Amino acid sequence: MSMSAYDEDEHERRERKTSAVDADFDAERPEYSGSLTYDSGDSAEALLDKFREVKER
Repeated sequence: MSMSAYDEDEHERRERKTSAVDADFDAERPEYSGSLTYDSGDSAEALLDKFREVKER
């Protein structure tokens, strides 16, 4: 059978597999605690200055 040949049995097997519902998982969402920090970077004006500098090259 070539790679592009239609395999009806395989199609039906995949259809059954994707239509089944897996209910064996924990329905509760985990709660995470901690903190988040981020670097906002340069100000908008500094970024525009950098853009103009690069654009002029």
